Amino acid sequence: MANETNVPTPKPTTLESWVKLLDGVRLPVPQTSHDRVCKAIRDNRSSLRDIAELMQESPALALSVIREANRHTHGSMTEPAENLEVAINRLGLKRTEELLDRLPAEPQLQIPVALRQLQLISQHATQQANGFFASRLARLWQDIHWGSLLFLSPLWPMALTHPQLLEEWELRVIHKGESARKVEKQLFGVRLLEICLALVDVWRLPIWVQQGYRLLRSEQRELVKVLRIARDSDHPLRQQNRLDDDPTLRRWLNQPANTVLLANGLALAAQQAWDSPHCERWQYLTSLYLQMPMDEVQQQLHQQAANSARQHAMPDLWHPAESLIWPPGAHRVHAGLLPAPAPTAEDLAKWRKQCAELLVEPSRFTNAMHLTTSARDALVACGMRRVMILMADRTHANLRVHQTAGLPKEVAGLNLVVSQSTVLQRLLAQQAQVRLTPANNAQFSALLPASLRNQFSGEHLLLRSLVNNGRVIMIVVADQGGGPFSEITVQAFGKTAQCIEKALHSFSHR
Repeated sequence: MANETNVPTPKPTTLESWVKLLDGVRLPVPQTSHDRVCKAIRDNRSSLRDIAELMQESPALALSVIREANRHTHGSMTEPAENLEVAINRLGLKRTEELLDRLPAEPQLQIPVALRQLQLISQHATQQANGFFASRLARLWQDIHWGSLLFLSPLWPMALTHPQLLEEWELRVIHKGESARKVEKQLFGVRLLEICLALVDVWRLPIWVQQGYRLLRSEQRELVKVLRIARDSDHPLRQQNRLDDDPTLRRWLNQPANTVLLANGLALAAQQAWDSPHCERWQYLTSLYLQMPMDEVQQQLHQQAANSARQHAMPDLWHPAESLIWPPGAHRVHAGLLPAPAPTAEDLAKWRKQCAELLVEPSRFTNAMHLTTSARDALVACGMRRVMILMADRTHANLRVHQTAGLPKEVAGLNLVVSQSTVLQRLLAQQAQVRLTPANNAQFSALLPASLRNQFSGEHLLLRSLVNNGRVIMIVVADQGGGPFSEITVQAFGKTAQCIEKALHSFSHR
């Protein structure tokens, strides 16, 4: 994506500098949503509700309008606008249209993946909130809806300015289990909750959003007590007795504002895996809050996820509903909250050095193994976490593993029969590149040998054939852990492949 290759914004290290930076970010909105809303505003027949409903298609647009309305009433006695209709009414149609003119409008797929992925999680959370809580607390549905949609919004501008920091946080805290406090101090200089809470205050977001962050920051003891009771889900009467014995804790649990936190907890945890400890915790809490059996909670959770995917899924984003058909325990290697981080300047310097070695003339390589080792190192240097270089035999009937990186040792003995895979046949017939994404993964995975596909778990994969003297002689398979690629790495992968082909040409003519 063009946006993702911009010069990175300097990293703030204090709460004040983070708030100043993130408050100043203008979030891009999809061009189609922008055009539809502008058209509706100019149409005298459109009601405020009609305009608000159109705006909801773009979470960034909804946030921008609510923020603007609250900025104009900041410091006054007026209550913050907690939903879009109130916000548009406060601003008036003229000022709303002027705001729209100032927002960057871009084609949907040109808006950076990291931002769209976070907004998709917010939309999934809203679907869960509406499904679980809005019908039971019908009077409060607006608070539930808007609180759920905007809960993660303080992170949206960060996904635009520093996606690699959020990616590293996810990898280290969620997947490697490192201390969130320690990781956040290293990455941000301050706790993430503090940044979010400060922005919630500055933007005057719905009070339930603020309550959710305050709970996570300073009401951990109550949360732990409730979770202990929630885990006793096989004994609902005993759960009820324990809550009755502690009326303060029962009141704390039953606050309607908790619906916003529960919905976002469910949606965020599902990004990792449906049966992860994170996901189970939020399911137990929801079960206790609603006094609903766990199996019913899980059934409704999956149903709402499928509804969310039908409305909001995009071909290059990960939606956890896609993994509902997977067998239990089949986790994605990479949660895919965000694309893999772009290579650093230091990484790119190492990569350029590796490519320069491939391009030395006359060829400095003494044999094919020497050359492919250098090729593998260049692919790793450009950001690939798992690499396999397959060499074709003279008849193009078989492909043998020649080099690997980030894969088990036993993979070195893999031999693939080309006739059993139409994708391999196509790659060997002529120079080609195949990129697997969530949109085409099922289609292409069925056409690849299981012994190859099983080595690269996840939904994002690159396969490319390399040519020498007009004939395909090897195929490179690579990914960044199974999650979405950094687009800079994809570009570097293509350039690396060209360098390897030049090295092959020089080597064969030495």
